[in-house]
Amino acid sequence: MADFTTADRDALKKLIREIPDFPKKGILFYDITTLLKDKLGFARLIDALSENYIGKEIDLVLGMEARGFIFGPALAYRLNAGFVPVRKPGKLPAETVKVSYDLEYGSNALEVHKDAIAKGQRVLIVDDLLATGGTAVATAELASRLGARIAGFAFVVELDFLKGRDKLAKYDVFSLLHYDH
Repeated sequence: MADFTTADRDALKKLIREIPDFPKKGILFYDITTLLKDKLGFARLIDALSENYIGKEIDLVLGMEARGFIFGPALAYRLNAGFVPVRKPGKLPAETVKVSYDLEYGSNALEVHKDAIAKGQRVLIVDDLLATGGTAVATAELASRLGARIAGFAFVVELDFLKGRDKLAKYDVFSLLHYDH
């Protein structure tokens, strides 16, 4: 993205509130709600994410619950693609496909409607944050089970020190903002 500079990235980072010791002591939480309420910042963020995928023939954007629901529809609109929500169990009304995955302290699961993705469709998986990569890998597994071709992953923020990108090594991964701590 030639026209999105380091200064642009720094400006967006300044719109993200940092909250120490949340949700527990020793964690620095990057709160994107302050970026979302800034109309120019939010617009620039969606523009910057979409610039990376324009012309790549994206059929669907998949957004993971819950913050992927914020960025996914806006990105899908800009890419002239459909949007598919990837939800926690029990939230979707029709027949679903489910995948369970391990977290640092327990496990979780995600579901998508069984008819949400047609075989061969190119999908872009979107979320606000790439941390350890577990949710992203689970979403890729769901999409793959339904026959999707995964065009890539798009994240607003990547916590580089957690090395979540390593779990996604076989995919194209784009993160707009990076944090080293």
